[in-house]
Amino acid sequence: MAGKKWVATVNTDSTHPQEHLFNQDAETIAKQLASKKVSPKGPVSGMRMLNYYINRGGKNLSEERHSELEKAKQILSGIIARQKETGAARKASSGKPAARKTTARKSASRKSAARKSVKTSEKS
Repeated sequence: MAGKKWVATVNTDSTHPQEHLFNQDAETIAKQLASKKVSPKGPVSGMRMLNYYINRGGKNLSEERHSELEKAKQILSGIIARQKETGAARKASSGKPAARKTTARKSASRKSAARKSVKTSEKS
């Protein structure tokens, strides 16, 4: 195992980081992982990639590198939170009424209608 690289067997289609991205400063890492170019499915995919890198690096990461990656996680977490806030604000300001959960009511009324039809056919 000494000659193998832990990332050599990782195949992902959700993130496409540039080579040596995780060796850069925290702000650059966070911004890159939040970009659509690197993480087409959104910054949450970038956060998963960063967590994966930190977890797999484990004891092999220096204290300095580990703290820089943790800073990147904090920055990326803030980016994700801001996106969620703006997404929620956009939905609220769209003027559309909030979606109601009617599936339970619909299925209950269907069951009720089915019971009524069974009772009616039994009486006949």
